[in-house]
Amino acid sequence: MTTPGPSVPAATGWNTWDVRTHTGMAHLPSGLRVRFGLLGADGGPVLDGFTWRHGLVRLGHHTVDGSFAEVSVEVDGVELRLAMAGGPGDELYVRAESAGTVVADVATGWDADAQPWPDATPGDWRLDRSGDDFLVAPAGSSATAADAAVVVETRRAAAEAARPRSGGWFRDAADALTRAVTWNTIHAPDLGRVLTPTSRDFVSVERQGFYGSWALHAWDTFFTGLVAGVIDRDYARGILGQILPFADAAGMIPNRVSDERGRTDDRSQPPVGALTVLNAYLAGGLTDATRDRRLLEETYPALLAWHDWWPAHRTGPHGLLAWGSDPVEGDPESATLDRTKRESGLDDSPMYDEASYDPATHTMDVADAGLNALHVADAEALAAIASRVGDDATATRLATEAGAAREAAAKQFWSADHGGYRNLRADGSHDPHVSPTLLYPLVAGFPDAATAQAVADAMLRPDVLGGERPMPSVARDDPGFAATYWRGRIWAPMAYLAVQGLRRYGLTEHSRAVSAALLELFLAEWETHSHVRENYPAHAGENLTGFQQRSDGLMAWGGLLAHLAFGELAEARPDGWRFAHPGRPAELANLPLGEGRLSVTAAGRLVVSLDGRVLLDAAPGVVVSGYERTGDVVRMAVSGVGDILITSPGADRAPVTVTVDGGTRRVQTDREGTIA
Repeated sequence: MTTPGPSVPAATGWNTWDVRTHTGMAHLPSGLRVRFGLLGADGGPVLDGFTWRHGLVRLGHHTVDGSFAEVSVEVDGVELRLAMAGGPGDELYVRAESAGTVVADVATGWDADAQPWPDATPGDWRLDRSGDDFLVAPAGSSATAADAAVVVETRRAAAEAARPRSGGWFRDAADALTRAVTWNTIHAPDLGRVLTPTSRDFVSVERQGFYGSWALHAWDTFFTGLVAGVIDRDYARGILGQILPFADAAGMIPNRVSDERGRTDDRSQPPVGALTVLNAYLAGGLTDATRDRRLLEETYPALLAWHDWWPAHRTGPHGLLAWGSDPVEGDPESATLDRTKRESGLDDSPMYDEASYDPATHTMDVADAGLNALHVADAEALAAIASRVGDDATATRLATEAGAAREAAAKQFWSADHGGYRNLRADGSHDPHVSPTLLYPLVAGFPDAATAQAVADAMLRPDVLGGERPMPSVARDDPGFAATYWRGRIWAPMAYLAVQGLRRYGLTEHSRAVSAALLELFLAEWETHSHVRENYPAHAGENLTGFQQRSDGLMAWGGLLAHLAFGELAEARPDGWRFAHPGRPAELANLPLGEGRLSVTAAGRLVVSLDGRVLLDAAPGVVVSGYERTGDVVRMAVSGVGDILITSPGADRAPVTVTVDGGTRRVQTDREGTIA
């Protein structure tokens, strides 16, 4: 097991870390917990139960460090709005606004029963109230509850100035993405550290969840960390490393680990770790010199061990990778077909309805095209990471293995009868089921450009995986399509991986159409219900708020749908940043880079700026790719039609103008403003 890095945010001061409530804050390391509520219609206090299905109205902005957080809840038709200013210090200021009677309680430890305030006596702490304003502070503090209004508004202004923002086509997607991560960060008392599961509702039994008080899942954690990169680089690094210490001795990163149900020693989850880590790293700067090298150094050993675990433990039919489950003593459900499906992350997908479990290989008897493609992409990403951390021998080994695996898998999974990639059965026949996983071969570079175009054209027909609500988890014309859970709902991780494949081949028409449609679905749920969903409805009019519908209301990986759309305007890629006008007004601002805060605006022109200084100013028909900026040189390729003004590294130099007319020009400028 690897040693976990420090908690981010640090496990000190005040934050919304108590998994059981959104309407209060907890203090570390003391364990003091304070929560707020209202008197109900029956005259009794209502202080808990504010889940997405019961009384939680809307989550406001929430800084990573807890210095500001805002939330609205409802009790018997009466709303309570809380603005809380906590953070790394010992003083908590709260402003409560409601037409009802505000009540509160306090607990002096994680296991202590809460008591009504002011009857509770929390040791060396002082609890004051002045009208709508509250203060929780050490007994010796000179602060007063009357200070709350000023402190809260000052913190609100600071949080507003620093938050990532979006506008235009993206509307407030950046807010939704941010809140779905920061509001799900909690404290795990038994571990003594802060964690970010994908959803606090999902992991807490007291919130109708499935575990005690915390749980981490493998690919959930990696995707959450990727999304968190839009918010804060340190925060993202902390999340991406959370699941790694729970790997077993063979290097397997478990499907799930939790306080109540332990670690899944029989199975893993899809190998997306290196891909998400590399993408988060690339998005953290305009060059390797300013990116978060620590992220790579801290995750690389565990990611490499996990990569090598797959062929050693999951080689199935035809020498290809297949989902599996190892026999575990004392676990009668291990080494079963159901568990192999769960390793795929697609628990009830029709793709595996006809599969069987092979006890000789500990895998299902279907080689999976998506898994093999992800493993090749994992090798490519790991090779890039290895070269950056100085492990050149492993980088060469991984690149060689990726090439060989790609060539073999591309041939074996190709079905001439279907005109695309299909999973391969043990008897040598291709499975007819279709899902977005059959676009994953594009992520790994299986086809040539013409074949990639043909595959995308066929798969993205409206009756298959395209249309107004694209990327259902099973094709609409598949006999197993049912518009439920993994049998047809739209899942952000699937969509993210499929669109990455489209972008690898420059299939912009498809990637933009899919991203735009999914952004509208994402924003409709956010603007109507304040939801960032676990999965999204494949049909209009379907209500996913009920527990039985199995779609959590605030799951961080749903933010991948916003992340995808952002990539149509600005995206960090292995060869450098790509900036392009998406064809409609759009804005991203305050993206955290090692150099400062990046902003990109598409209106009459495409403008890229860093801390207010314009780096690029282009006509809307110009596409910038491979952009890299150091202290001495700016490099990029420009294509399309129009002019672009490029600011050289020298602070006092006038912008250099370049014009393109349908072709591609490679451009390099230095500190003297010289263009090559």
